[in-house]
Amino acid sequence: MSPVLRTQLGGAARRPARLLLTGLAMLVASFVVYATVLAQQITLRTALDTLSGTPEAVDLVVDSPDTENAVPVTTTQLGKIKAVPGVAEAVGRVETGGEIGGQYLGVTGDPGTGPLSVVRVTQGRYPAAPNEIAVTPRTASRMSLPVGTRLGLKVFGGDDKDRTVQLQVVGIVAPADDYGSVAYAPQSSVTALTGGDTLQQIDVRLDAGADADAVRTAIAATGGKQAPEVRNGADVRLEEANRAAADLNALFAVVGMFIAIAVVAAGLVAASTFRIVFAQRMRQLALLRAVGAGRGAIVRALAAEGVLTGLAAGVAGVLGALAVGSAVPPILRLFDITVAGPGVPVLPALGVVALAVVVTLLAVIAPAASASRVAPLEALRAAATTAGKHGIGKLRWVFGLLLGTGAALSAGYVATNLPGRDTKDYQPDLMLLAIVFSGALAYFALIALGPVLMRPVLAVVGLPLRRLGPVGRLAVGGVGGATRRAAAVAVVVALGVTLIAGVVVSGASLRVLADRELASSAPADFELTAGEGSALPADLVTRAAGSSQLRHVTTYRRLNEVQVGAAPSLFDANDLDPAALPELSKIDVAEGSLADLRPGTVALSGWANEGAGVKLGDRVEVSTGKGKHRLTLTVAAILPDSAPLGSSVLLHRSDLDKLGAPALASGLLADAAQPGEDGRTAAQQALRQVMENRSGLGLNVLADQRDEANEAIDAVLAIALGLIGLTVLIAVVGVGTTVALSVVERARESGLLRAVGLTRGGLRAMLTTESGLYGVIGAVLGLLLGVPYAWLAVKALGVNAPLRLPVLQLLAVFGALVAFTALAGVLPARRAARVSPVVALGTE
Repeated sequence: MSPVLRTQLGGAARRPARLLLTGLAMLVASFVVYATVLAQQITLRTALDTLSGTPEAVDLVVDSPDTENAVPVTTTQLGKIKAVPGVAEAVGRVETGGEIGGQYLGVTGDPGTGPLSVVRVTQGRYPAAPNEIAVTPRTASRMSLPVGTRLGLKVFGGDDKDRTVQLQVVGIVAPADDYGSVAYAPQSSVTALTGGDTLQQIDVRLDAGADADAVRTAIAATGGKQAPEVRNGADVRLEEANRAAADLNALFAVVGMFIAIAVVAAGLVAASTFRIVFAQRMRQLALLRAVGAGRGAIVRALAAEGVLTGLAAGVAGVLGALAVGSAVPPILRLFDITVAGPGVPVLPALGVVALAVVVTLLAVIAPAASASRVAPLEALRAAATTAGKHGIGKLRWVFGLLLGTGAALSAGYVATNLPGRDTKDYQPDLMLLAIVFSGALAYFALIALGPVLMRPVLAVVGLPLRRLGPVGRLAVGGVGGATRRAAAVAVVVALGVTLIAGVVVSGASLRVLADRELASSAPADFELTAGEGSALPADLVTRAAGSSQLRHVTTYRRLNEVQVGAAPSLFDANDLDPAALPELSKIDVAEGSLADLRPGTVALSGWANEGAGVKLGDRVEVSTGKGKHRLTLTVAAILPDSAPLGSSVLLHRSDLDKLGAPALASGLLADAAQPGEDGRTAAQQALRQVMENRSGLGLNVLADQRDEANEAIDAVLAIALGLIGLTVLIAVVGVGTTVALSVVERARESGLLRAVGLTRGGLRAMLTTESGLYGVIGAVLGLLLGVPYAWLAVKALGVNAPLRLPVLQLLAVFGALVAFTALAGVLPARRAARVSPVVALGTE
């Protein structure tokens, strides 16, 4: 080992706290990466236990081979399999469904007891006789089917499609998932409902000690000329779990992308930290140069120190993640949540440590090369005078400007090629890749030009602080006095804010789009419809309007094949009152207003408007029955997409009468009078009472559709913000590390300020404010990048989403970042304030 290397490593060993600070960002990144690996292990192992529909006791699964003209397994074959030696139990799986009171009810075959059952009885008993069923708790509540209920089920499929079967609910069962429209019965009862003998599959449990291969051969022989496919139960469970977990794998792929960004951020923070640490040791490095150490030897020594830092950070991060991951299952069991343990993935652990070493090595190379160029005469100067360099060289100027120009050209290409209303044959992938490419160029341009951008940005954001007195001016001066350091930290904060701003703006825009589309397709909690070509009885509408469990009850009529002007195609029209339902107020109007819809006017969808070639305020002819009924109406509103309930033409009721519409309503819309699941259940039961003994009616719970869409959006946004939070966490760690090292670097300055009268509180306030300024600068730069790119991304998706700027949320993000970065400087500021001015003034 060379003397230079021994000197550097010895210094690192004598100051382990500095080593910890230097590698803190990489430690956090290593923790995050390995914690994600463990989370994936927990999720996938739990999926194998819970997402498979095949019970764990199933040894063999028998179904028809996946070939053309394959013969399905039947109840006759089930009987033969039960008689095979070594078979302890065999059950057939079959499903059917039917309509009850206008709602679909699925019926699934299950033994109800024993190791091959997927349900357990919680009330009453499991069906034993024909025409008996057991329902799930949510089904019983939603469809008013308590134990003892008798019902008529109009069966779908089979030889007798219009057959209505009388059934009785004899029990309540708890399945793995309760969708609110499922019943269970023995396989024989379900097969009788289908009117055939076909089964979907046969699950087989073997006797203890049975020869699985021999039983498999015997079962295959029961199929005669076409042997059934006999698969291992464990393999089937794995396939089912993998299918169910496909979205989870896609999710973890997205997680990997964000983790990659977090690792890059950690590398940037590590590079900034090394630059500060090496600047503090310029006198030592200059002395090494003075006694004959070459630049190469110094670079190798500093790189070895970086490798040691990365190794320590990687090991600490992996051990910390393993401790947390192993503690998660027992902690969740305290809340009755059962998940599998993560185990100890050794290869990923070694990979994370290696990644930490490689990233740290890459981060240390540039600062080490810069530090090795120190002149021997620097040994005669104070260390504090070596870190105040600011500005950039000509080559960096040119490189930064080229990156910025490339980012602008890429963004301009996307902006000039955004799709219009017709997105047919439009491929958003290319545009989104161009946006990512442009954003990456813009961010690297920010890294290159950061030091020269700091002063103008600081002049603006620091103006209020300068007016607060000496503490504010000193804080602004501290940041401005080391623009390279400020830029290195601020760009990492900017990365996190850019991603958060992009998600917040995109999420707000897509939520508005979803609200508009749901308001059009699902404007109420419930929809009651008549069959094709029929209408709702007038007394039914009256009864619904008088129910205390319903509100905003309104009806609509439909007309098909409506001609609008010279449009080449026919459209669907309805007369739904835009003011009748609160949700309809969310519908977007490109021009005009739905409030102006009155007799003699019409609202057109974008497609109908383009087909007819008219504009707002124009007169257009609307006709039905091949011109039998004609009206000339004024265009009062133009909608971007479709009109409510998927129509293209919205008319006043009196005008729909003139076009020959039937007097009775085609459908009824209503909201639940009370909020929540209980209110929705009560409203659904009220509508079922209204529909009692009426055939040909259908009841749709539109509120469930809205809930599913909103939950999906909320989940995606929460996951995205959580993942981006990793980058922000690393940025905050970088700010805290920078301020902590800055305290050491500027010890004499702090002592001088204390000597001339600055109090401990004033020094703490100055350093904390300085820390918060990093967040302010980074947040400003991040918002300037994030909002425009979010707008481009939303438009490039081709979904006609409007741009929404959630000002309050962006202000909250801004305030939170500033608060977090300020808090990151609290502990270093307290440490600096505790040092005696005499001791500080004597520090080199």
